[in-house]
Amino acid sequence: MKKKTIGVLFGGRSFEHEVSLVSARSVIRALDKNKYKIVLIGVDKKGHWLKGQMAKKLLKGEATNKGEFVPGFLSSIDIFFPVLHGPFGEDGSIQGFLETINKPYVGAGILGSALGIDKIMQKIIWQKYKLPIVDFIWFFKNEWQKNQILLIKKIKEKIKFPCFVKPANAGSSVGISKAHNQKNLIKAINLAGKYDQKILIEKAVKKVREIEISILGNEFPIASCPGEIIPSNEFYDYEAKYINGKSKIIIPAKINKEIKEKIKKIAILAYKTIDCRGLGRVDFLLDKKRIYLNEINTIPGFTSISMYPKLWNVSGLSYSSLLDKLIDLGFKYFKEKQKIYYSYQPKHQWHV
Repeated sequence: MKKKTIGVLFGGRSFEHEVSLVSARSVIRALDKNKYKIVLIGVDKKGHWLKGQMAKKLLKGEATNKGEFVPGFLSSIDIFFPVLHGPFGEDGSIQGFLETINKPYVGAGILGSALGIDKIMQKIIWQKYKLPIVDFIWFFKNEWQKNQILLIKKIKEKIKFPCFVKPANAGSSVGISKAHNQKNLIKAINLAGKYDQKILIEKAVKKVREIEISILGNEFPIASCPGEIIPSNEFYDYEAKYINGKSKIIIPAKINKEIKEKIKKIAILAYKTIDCRGLGRVDFLLDKKRIYLNEINTIPGFTSISMYPKLWNVSGLSYSSLLDKLIDLGFKYFKEKQKIYYSYQPKHQWHV
């Protein structure tokens, strides 16, 4: 069979740029070279698209100048594999571009991506489906700047301390803080406001266990076994995820069968309600009494330490086979979309 040409997109204008580089290296190493021809497409922090030697330099984390990018070059790509974490890659931006040029790609579409990155909108949707989430409020940064006293009072009454403060559209725990008092809260909100216009305040669950589960599929998704994260810091922040190497992962998570099945059911429903497809990692908070749905990641990390591929590996699906399935799902969804009518022929040519 003729090799399929896979365009691996990496880098990006995001504070998760470095995570994307590490994920992309793992994906590129694991793709079956007997099945695929791999084309590197890098995006630097200024948004310049790079190919060839410039893309290879970026992949290694080396400094690059603005590289040449020829739009016609895209026509040679059979399917794109976005490994672009965070804004401008995981939020529907690149998905919209690929839809416009009518090319298949791996992962969620425009809507699923946009909802997947927006922690506020996904919670609002999950509320409608009565999925279990923690108490939360949200507001715009400009509202905070004008009504701090009123918003602090509202947070104290509805959410109480401790609470988590998060930028709505960010990943890798960038800009997230845990506030134990009013002084912490003000500092945390100002920090979150540096990364987004919308700010989310969530009730902190005491004595919490962090459980994650991987989802794979389009209309009929399946779930992996759940795993547990034991963070090295107070919560699973950027340093605990990528830098200090002290966080622990337990796969499968040591939870009873009833809770495990309930988590799988909630994860699949959460995935479907935001119009996700291809892949997603769903994160939960677990205390002794309740399960709380925390968030979903539509382009989860693919590094050697990332939970998404690790969970599937323990569930019986190797990294390389997982990539094959994701590529196949991308092609299948594209094929289905080609059956949709995008033009209409009226009986009379009224417009000329």
